[in-house]
Amino acid sequence: MMTKINQIWEELENDKSFSEGLLLRRYSGAVLPDVYVAMQHPEKLFCICISISDLIEVNISSFSNLQEIQVDFYPSPNQAGKNALVFKLINFQHKDIFNVLCEDLIASISTETNERKLVKEILNRFEKWKSLFSKIGLQGLTPEEQRGLFGELFFMREFFNSKGNTTYIVNSWVGPENAVIDFQSNNWGVEVKTTSGNNHQKVNISNERQLDTKNYEHLFLYHISLDQRQNSGESLNDIVLSLKDLLSKDELVLNKFIHKLFEAGYFDVHIPLYKECGYSIRQNTFYKVENDFPRIEEKDVQNGLGDIRYSIILSYCNNFIVNYEFVFNLLNVE
Repeated sequence: MMTKINQIWEELENDKSFSEGLLLRRYSGAVLPDVYVAMQHPEKLFCICISISDLIEVNISSFSNLQEIQVDFYPSPNQAGKNALVFKLINFQHKDIFNVLCEDLIASISTETNERKLVKEILNRFEKWKSLFSKIGLQGLTPEEQRGLFGELFFMREFFNSKGNTTYIVNSWVGPENAVIDFQSNNWGVEVKTTSGNNHQKVNISNERQLDTKNYEHLFLYHISLDQRQNSGESLNDIVLSLKDLLSKDELVLNKFIHKLFEAGYFDVHIPLYKECGYSIRQNTFYKVENDFPRIEEKDVQNGLGDIRYSIILSYCNNFIVNYEFVFNLLNVE
């Protein structure tokens, strides 16, 4: 799927009438600020440009040492009395991430008419993206992280098939944002645990808040037991593509989903690392966390104790098993 910003970049790249400098095209009349998609020639660098009054000071010093993206601030090439705040991709290999970044930056300021607030919002937004680029150089996700992400995406797809409200479901996926529970919204939460190999019936809990029902009317533990196979089954790449296809009709939701994949450490540059490893679902079970479900909650932890980690033997939890219909009927969709 080609996004709007990609379409404009392609047109600018093929424009033979311009050979040097910054070639600009307005992103959309529906976006209130002066936002342009741009191409720097002759290098053909992908950019976006936000035009603001030259009376407003902008401090971009914290972005001076970035290796993948360059942030510039200088007089606008096409508007008198204006300065241009320019985000420029230096490493073409990361165009996929830069594309989503730009769409996200534009969406964050699309209705803002106060230029001081606009500058503050877009720089704060970009600050959050900086850390993602530091992850790109890592050698992909570990096998455990791959299985964990596969499990979360498997649950998300089941959620889509049950409810169909893509915006709500993507927003409820908060695991990549380092939230305590993988999926949560309103009065419910779902923690996804994925196991394989010889540990199919034991799950590890990382802290005393992960299965704490204090803030949830309905809390579920969803256990997915996987068999791992070489060049067989469904790979992590396969399930990512299937979800992108489900979301392809809504560009904003798709971009949000891709952003969360980046936060989870899944980047297109690492796709070849994941193509040979596939999974088949051995078993998947929902448990309703309530009453005397075996767990440690925050109220159980004595003063002076920290870094609480423990495991749950799932064979002791059979009385708490609930079916799909019961669970998805309780996951309220706005």
